[in-house]
Amino acid sequence: MTVSTTPEPDLSTWPTGRLLAVAARLVEHRWAAVLDGMGLTHAGLISLHTLRDGPLPQRTLARRCQVTDQTMSRTLERLAKAGFVTRTPDPADARRHLTRLTARGRAVHEQAVRAEPALLGVLGEDDAFRAGLLDVITRLSADDRDQPVT
Repeated sequence: MTVSTTPEPDLSTWPTGRLLAVAARLVEHRWAAVLDGMGLTHAGLISLHTLRDGPLPQRTLARRCQVTDQTMSRTLERLAKAGFVTRTPDPADARRHLTRLTARGRAVHEQAVRAEPALLGVLGEDDAFRAGLLDVITRLSADDRDQPVT
């Protein structure tokens, strides 16, 4: 048995950005494992969440999920194979398909929503914490939009 002589880092001295990055990575890994047990990916859950109010064309769904059309196509293929969504011709435009949740897709979405609090504990219910995260995301997203594309 090897005993480490390196002291544990004092996390309280870390910059906030590093703390956010490590926390995000830890949550992402654990959340991915939870979703995998349901037959979902993070991208799949976002798609199901976006479809909960009704069917959408793939391009609209991709835009709302902030992914490329190609990424959305692969995500929808996996969701359709799992029986979570169906894709049918759009009656208003035969060139497009509408994607809609199935009963199974709605049930797995609800299961995932119920599973999140167990992962985050009280943080998931802390309105001030959530407001702070939303503020960071909103401000940094606005900064990204203001940057020229190179």
